[in-house]
Amino acid sequence: MKKVIIIGSGFSAIAAACYMAKAGYSVQVLEKNEQLGGRASILEIDGFKFDMGPSWYWMPDIFERFFADFGKKVSEYYELKKLSPGYRVIFGKDDYIDISDEPEKIIEKFEEIEPGSGKHLRKFMENSRKNYEIAMKDLVYNPGKSLLELVNLETAARLNLFVQNISQTVRRNIKNPKLQSILEFPVLFLGAKPQNTPAFYNFMNHADFGLGTWYPKGGFNAVAMGMVKLAKELGVEFYLNQNVVKIQTENNQATRVITEHGFFDTDLVISGADYAHTEKLLKPDEKNYSAEYWQKKVFAPSSFLYYVAFDKKVPELQHHNLFFDTDFGQHAVDIYDEPKLPKKPLFYANFSSKTDLDLCPDGKEVGFFLIPVAVDLEDNQEIHDRYFELIMDRIEKNIGVDLRSSILFKKSFGVQDFKERYNSCRGNAYGLANTLLQTSILRPSISNKKIKNLFYTGQLTVPGPGVPPALISGKVVTDYILKHENTLFTHE
Repeated sequence: MKKVIIIGSGFSAIAAACYMAKAGYSVQVLEKNEQLGGRASILEIDGFKFDMGPSWYWMPDIFERFFADFGKKVSEYYELKKLSPGYRVIFGKDDYIDISDEPEKIIEKFEEIEPGSGKHLRKFMENSRKNYEIAMKDLVYNPGKSLLELVNLETAARLNLFVQNISQTVRRNIKNPKLQSILEFPVLFLGAKPQNTPAFYNFMNHADFGLGTWYPKGGFNAVAMGMVKLAKELGVEFYLNQNVVKIQTENNQATRVITEHGFFDTDLVISGADYAHTEKLLKPDEKNYSAEYWQKKVFAPSSFLYYVAFDKKVPELQHHNLFFDTDFGQHAVDIYDEPKLPKKPLFYANFSSKTDLDLCPDGKEVGFFLIPVAVDLEDNQEIHDRYFELIMDRIEKNIGVDLRSSILFKKSFGVQDFKERYNSCRGNAYGLANTLLQTSILRPSISNKKIKNLFYTGQLTVPGPGVPPALISGKVVTDYILKHENTLFTHE
């Protein structure tokens, strides 16, 4: 039985582990940290449980598709609830829009705010649905090896969507700045400026309005643990606290993975760890890309994160809340064009204990706050504290509630923490931005060009950032490996 070592235990790594085990491989997963799940790990303090990373459950069909590949259903591994409203967008004092879980009601809301926008939104949503179907059926499951992957009758008919950007398609017919920001935010938080994101990526709006926002009971860690359970049922072995320090090679083959505590011989290596970090485990002449390459790439944002326990409920806010009470465009400039600490950032506030009472003691609330910031920023506790005060000020100003007096404890997490805990290149939180020049074949390759049995999965390769793309990435890399098995082991 061929043996595969998988480095890391984030979503792409666990997905790859499941597919390789199903194909008959002996699979061992090596995780650097004290728990499985990569960025979907959990922080637990005094009965309060916080998702450390992802918190928006979009594209439920991708998760269903993953489990169906093993003859299973999502419901066998974790429980889902559709949120209604999906989320709230706050623009100022007593000025907010709740995004319904029903597309027709969203159209009605747009029409109410800007007469005539409803019909444009309906058409926009229909286009985003078609783009979603094309993307999910064909494009995102390709290995990023040839431009021909992008070419079929349906994509050819939509070439203009790769030339135009999201901002152009949104603003052509919808003039209200609040409505524009609602349609543009999915790409800003997850990848790039709307002005630099191909219009085709409006399929994210179908994920938002069409498929809705869901919540997995127990948080995203429950999703990761559901996948780990499936992996174990398939025979996968997991090892914690195994920080990999070297990938040993011989005759252009990876033969051994060395950790701080020992070594693991192998026939094949798949790294779900940070791509740039993985390459540091190789000899200089075995790397796909130089340090300069990674410096030149456009990264999606990093984040300042805050995990906060409150001694009371916060009825004035929803489960998901976006604070867009400042200049959307300026914050984007501070992330992408002139990277610096933002003066007036947008931010996100999550109170998942509104939906899941098991996350904290009775009558209490867990709060998770996120400010998108540029990668590579210097940060420290003083900066974290300053921005937390800004969040508290803005919440008080907009909803009239002082949350400071109710804080039991808080922990922050920033750019440096991403680097230290996840070996994250430049401290990124979401991988590479979805720009035209970083799409498909133009993303870092899933295979090492010198070491023929070393492969990469995760948000720095195809198809891109986010949890559903990470699941897809795990399938893409294993499909490619299994298709080329005969050539991989010809040295024997």
